[in-house]
Amino acid sequence: MSETAKESLNFIEQIITDDLETKKNVTVHTRFPPEPNGFLHIGHVKAIAINFETAKKFGGKTNLRFDDTNPTTEKTLYVNNIKNDIKWLGYDWEDREYFASDYFDQLYAFAVDLINKGLAYVDDSTPEQIAEMKGDPTTPGKNSPNRDKSIEENFRLFEEMKNGVHPDGSMVLRAKVDMAHPNLLMRDPNIYRIKKADHHRTGDKWCIYPLYDFAHGQSDAIENITYSLCSLEFRHHRDFYNWLIEKLEIFPSRQIEFARMNVAHMITSKRKLLKLVEENFVTGWDDPRMPTVAGMRRRGFPAAALRTFVNKVGVAKRENTIELDLLESCVRDELNKTATRVMGVLNPLKMVITNYPEGQVEQMPADNNPEDENSGTRTMPFSRELYIEREDFMEDAPKKFFRLGPGKTVRLKNGFIVSYENHIKDEDGNVTEVHVQYYPESRSGSDNSGIKAKGVLHWVSIAQAVKVEVRDYDKLFTVESPLADEEKDFMEFFNQDSLKVMEHVFVEPSLQSAKAGDRFQFMRKGYFCMDHESTEDKLVFNKTVGLKSSWKPKNNQNKNQGSNQKK
Repeated sequence: MSETAKESLNFIEQIITDDLETKKNVTVHTRFPPEPNGFLHIGHVKAIAINFETAKKFGGKTNLRFDDTNPTTEKTLYVNNIKNDIKWLGYDWEDREYFASDYFDQLYAFAVDLINKGLAYVDDSTPEQIAEMKGDPTTPGKNSPNRDKSIEENFRLFEEMKNGVHPDGSMVLRAKVDMAHPNLLMRDPNIYRIKKADHHRTGDKWCIYPLYDFAHGQSDAIENITYSLCSLEFRHHRDFYNWLIEKLEIFPSRQIEFARMNVAHMITSKRKLLKLVEENFVTGWDDPRMPTVAGMRRRGFPAAALRTFVNKVGVAKRENTIELDLLESCVRDELNKTATRVMGVLNPLKMVITNYPEGQVEQMPADNNPEDENSGTRTMPFSRELYIEREDFMEDAPKKFFRLGPGKTVRLKNGFIVSYENHIKDEDGNVTEVHVQYYPESRSGSDNSGIKAKGVLHWVSIAQAVKVEVRDYDKLFTVESPLADEEKDFMEFFNQDSLKVMEHVFVEPSLQSAKAGDRFQFMRKGYFCMDHESTEDKLVFNKTVGLKSSWKPKNNQNKNQGSNQKK
């Protein structure tokens, strides 16, 4: 590998390159290990991309392995959604789909091996007693009174745990490490607990289940995973990960941690996201306000935009918070290339072209996407009575208001140039109708009128317009870091105005043939995606993102992270 290529490597890729050059490893095999206790979120997108892209870069492989060791929280529903999300993001684990539950027999054998080596013991202390015995960062822990039981006694009790002799929570199997270790996680951690609950795959075969720290690393070893790539919160778990590899004399997988994905105004705690779902603050895991993959997909975020976002954020060792605007700018850039342009009026005001023939309808050609020369064209009906945006008319318009008002002339996109004539108000003084005159020689594409118009308005023909519902979304939380204030519940920052429903929106008739998931740019208004709740009688569109971004790099905020995770 050239020196220039080496300079472009992120720190994980550099470690792997060094390992390959020194023959410490000869292959690169990673894994993505989600727990099926909820839907994937924006943080998982980064983990997925790093694991799959890193393996791909070195010609390696990536396994999908579900960490299904807690039967009370895990569901087949979550398993299926996780697989769907990963495929939608563009990644393929081929035939390498595994579950920690595949290894329950082997994990049990590993636990027995530790007991036989005098490195594990059964403890019937209460959880409170165990926590108290562990001490704190400045005080060494105290040995459990059960720590010095004989190997035979520990084996007998562990067998009884497996056979259901003892009730839930009455005892645990603990690794015998070091009660004075500076890392509190190494102070004789629990590795098995009793849970008499049916498992989504193994049913009632087991009533003891391994804890994460015991199941995770050993599953890596069973699968010969060379690199266990995970986020920084697992740094303190690495000591036990390595201890178990050494004591069990198993395949030496290597754990490497990277900065997790923290995005402003979002949370990535599945427990807290579940609270939003269960307490009906949102409509479900796929609510378009949620930071879940399913929610972002339903809102209209393209998979390519999420991959680009992860690439721009880069792979770092240090935590920071990413601007939400950066994510939205990635979405906007992708949709600008791919979304069909259409006309949609969100807040309609009636316009009458007084000199246009009554009953006449013309079909106006329009480009589907000027950014894509292969996107083709469509036609739009144009008639005497149109809807325009209410904000595009001002009764007392200032000089630099380049839309419609007294003395103003504008072009109707893909149509004609029109000039203000008069307007009508209701008894409350609200403008209800605007009258204009058009210039027949000013038709778009063949304008011979010689008239200049500074503003361009979008519109829909009233007679053919389709009434739809639009759901406009804002940030789910009112502060950048809802979990930062330890003295307040994160729900105190829930944005009560995060959803605005508009029921009197009119769009051009071409949208009647749209399907759920289709994405559009409503010209001059933003990007929208058809929701799966749409029916023949009622079309529903979710606003994905506006047309403009306020995002600018702040003091090279991502410079320390780099953006060199290659796609």
